[in-house]
Amino acid sequence: MAHIPAATLGNKNKKHFLGVPAPLGYVAGVGRGATGFTTRSDIGPARDANDVSDDRHAPPAAKRKKKEEEEEDDEDLNDSNYDEFSGYSGSLFSKDPYDKDDAEADAIYESIDKRMDEKRKEYREKRLKEDLERYRQERPKIQQQFSDLKRNLIAVSEDEWANLPEVGDSRNKKQRNPRAEKFTPLPDSVLSRNLGGESSTAIDGRSGLASMIPGVATPGMLTPSGDLDLRKIGQARNTLMNVKLSQVSDSVAGQTVVDPKGYLTDLQSMIPTYGGDINDIKKARMLLKSVRETNPYHPPAWIASARLEEVTGKLQMARNLIMRGCEQNPQSEDLWLEAARLQPPDTAKGVIAQAARRIPTSVRIWIKAADLETEPKAKRRVFRKALEHIPNSVRLWKAAVEMENPEDAKILLSRAVECCGTSVELWLALARLETYENARKVLNKAREKIPTDRQIWTTAAKLEEANGNIHMVEKIIDRALSSLSANGVEINRDQWLQEAIEAEKSGAIRCCQAIVRAVIATGIDEEDRKQTWIDDAENCAKEGAYECARAVYSYALTEFPSKKSIWLRAAYFEKNHGTRESLEALLQKAVAHCPQSEVLWLMGAKSKWLAGDVPAARGILSLAFQANPNSEDIWLAAVKLESENAEYERARRLLAKARASAPTPRVMMKSAKLEWALNNLEDALSLLEDAVKVFPDFAKLWMMKGQIEEQKELLERAGESYNAGLKRCPNSIPLWLLLAALEEKRKLLTKARSVLERGRLKNAKNALLWLAAIRIEIRAGMKDMANTLMARALQDCPNAGELWAESIFLEARPQRKTKSVDALKKCEHDPHVLLAVSKLFWSERKLQKCRDWFNRTIKIDPDFGDAWAYFYKFELQHGTEQQQNELIERCNAAEPKHGEEWCKVSKNIANWCFKTEDVLKGVVRILPTPI
Repeated sequence: MAHIPAATLGNKNKKHFLGVPAPLGYVAGVGRGATGFTTRSDIGPARDANDVSDDRHAPPAAKRKKKEEEEEDDEDLNDSNYDEFSGYSGSLFSKDPYDKDDAEADAIYESIDKRMDEKRKEYREKRLKEDLERYRQERPKIQQQFSDLKRNLIAVSEDEWANLPEVGDSRNKKQRNPRAEKFTPLPDSVLSRNLGGESSTAIDGRSGLASMIPGVATPGMLTPSGDLDLRKIGQARNTLMNVKLSQVSDSVAGQTVVDPKGYLTDLQSMIPTYGGDINDIKKARMLLKSVRETNPYHPPAWIASARLEEVTGKLQMARNLIMRGCEQNPQSEDLWLEAARLQPPDTAKGVIAQAARRIPTSVRIWIKAADLETEPKAKRRVFRKALEHIPNSVRLWKAAVEMENPEDAKILLSRAVECCGTSVELWLALARLETYENARKVLNKAREKIPTDRQIWTTAAKLEEANGNIHMVEKIIDRALSSLSANGVEINRDQWLQEAIEAEKSGAIRCCQAIVRAVIATGIDEEDRKQTWIDDAENCAKEGAYECARAVYSYALTEFPSKKSIWLRAAYFEKNHGTRESLEALLQKAVAHCPQSEVLWLMGAKSKWLAGDVPAARGILSLAFQANPNSEDIWLAAVKLESENAEYERARRLLAKARASAPTPRVMMKSAKLEWALNNLEDALSLLEDAVKVFPDFAKLWMMKGQIEEQKELLERAGESYNAGLKRCPNSIPLWLLLAALEEKRKLLTKARSVLERGRLKNAKNALLWLAAIRIEIRAGMKDMANTLMARALQDCPNAGELWAESIFLEARPQRKTKSVDALKKCEHDPHVLLAVSKLFWSERKLQKCRDWFNRTIKIDPDFGDAWAYFYKFELQHGTEQQQNELIERCNAAEPKHGEEWCKVSKNIANWCFKTEDVLKGVVRILPTPI
């Protein structure tokens, strides 16, 4: 065994880390659970080996290195290193190729981003616009704040403008410096005149005029003789101008840059015709040139190049380019047509002639050639030459036929149908020009050539109808359907119905009816027939095809003769679009099939009554009695017929029979109303007392009883009647209003307020009771109390149009417009609010706006009589007689029944015989003019 030195053994037992500096982040005892801590002698905390190093303890070289790296990173973030696709740091996959899949993926992501952005774009834009408008209202610009003051400046006169002081000049300058003198330099034209009557062109320097010329009166600047030669001053000025022009006009190379004589004219001719960027034009020109040189046989490149030059104002260059394109592509009709468009008319004829020689089969070129001709004879010659080359062009034949007179057109069309046997239009045009017999032959030939077209069959049916062969019309339509089906043509029901509508518009009534009967049941399920036919009839009526709609109803009624709804729709259709005779004939059939339908009987009786045939109306009602012996509506209709015709005894007998056989509340009410109208108050009261015992829950009986007692000045009894009625009918708002009005009439305002308060407790959120309470306070002169009540009412009924309409006129005049805007926001389609806005415009004398808003009101609610009355009063003041008569006709057609002011007249027992027009004029007399 070899001897090993002791030193070597000692080194072997020595640990390798002894005497070596501790590694960065080393903490003694960390493996045994020790933690680092910091003392005042330490700089920085103890850290784990995995912590980020603290730069404060790094060597200077490391710090310099890190600083350089940060500077390099900052340089990388410059705009010059920014790439739109990869960003600042560059793409992680920049080494890989950017292939088609990557492009498709980017396109998909971009489309998704675009869709997500557009998803709520409209909402965002609307929201932004509203925010901007609200901001403008809250913080208006200065010019908007002073707009009313600016408008008043039109009254300022010229003298007042001239006397306005300068800015910052609170006193007159003459008062501050009365000795100051003003000298205004005179123009040369004044100085060159004959001053003082002498013809001298020099001014004495010692004179006063010399001091008015700047620099002349300066000491040391005068000539030895003391005179100033004006002629020499003008010559010197011209010389100086010539020197400046020479400096501008000559460049370093000695070439003339500016023409001193014509440079203004040149500037005028340099006005650009294209407003875009000149760099874009250059780029487009280079790109198009590259396309032309790469593929000279691509016509769109030549067309685009020519149009670019045309847009930039270089028309001749555009013409040259397009002609070069035609040389390169002589078979392109687009190029030749573009060349003809760019050339002047005379040259264009030559170009299009050359094009016709190169492409003799181009229809568009021949039509362009005909358009370039101005004389009809030359146009005909062009079309005939074209048809020699293209005999099967329908477009050319049609254009050629339009240029001819009827006889020559017939000859041309006979040749055209030989060349273009499949053109339906040419066959039909020839048939229209021929006589009846020849037209039948032409249509028969057309059916042989084109067995799948329905227009030929419908034209044949119209031809037979026009020549009186009515029996042939239905046969032809039936043959058409069978023939087309045999040839594999699908019978499209909607298309045939449209064909029927077209036939009616052309005057072929029997043809349209035959088509409807033939196809109306095609392709419809059994259970859908009724509703489908009703929809078809309504669609035909909307398009103005009333005969088609009548035919649809007729067919539906033959299939469903006992359906009252179809009879009613057909009756209303005849009432609106038919004659009285057709309506009455339909109603006779209707009551025969539906005798239990009271509405049909009443419509028939009313039609006879309105026509003045009262005995016929009585006869219809008597038949209606037999079919419906205990019908309340028929009893009351008979009573109305007799009372309207002053047959009061008959009406009384009818009502007595009705009370005996069918004692209903309405019959009792009508009985009392007849006696009340005839001023038999005791009989009326007696009937009402009996009626309220039998029908105590019918509020109108209590109302009539109280009103009759008021009329007899029995106010105590009237109050008792109203109170008794309210005990049985607490939800009857008119009863509460009548009782409150009675207490106000008796000067008992406290009781009236109490009645309305009790009414509001029984009927919560009722606008009419609030409105009555507000008006009581207004009539009592308590404006503040009325405003308080209005605020409470609008809180209780925020969407009540009656309250908002009243609140507008409770405000002072300047605040009414703002209140009307708030009302429209809450109740946009309420007729009361619309009427209030109309009256507001009327009070402001905005007549056209007022008329428009009145029309909106009566369109939204034609049954609102107050709107008609105010509108008629407005037209009486500001409209023409024609407008007034037209409004009366519209009101009679609408037959309004409701409205506060309207009911005051129509419900007044003294006006019980008033027609709609009488009520309208009666309401106008009591209406106030809005102020």
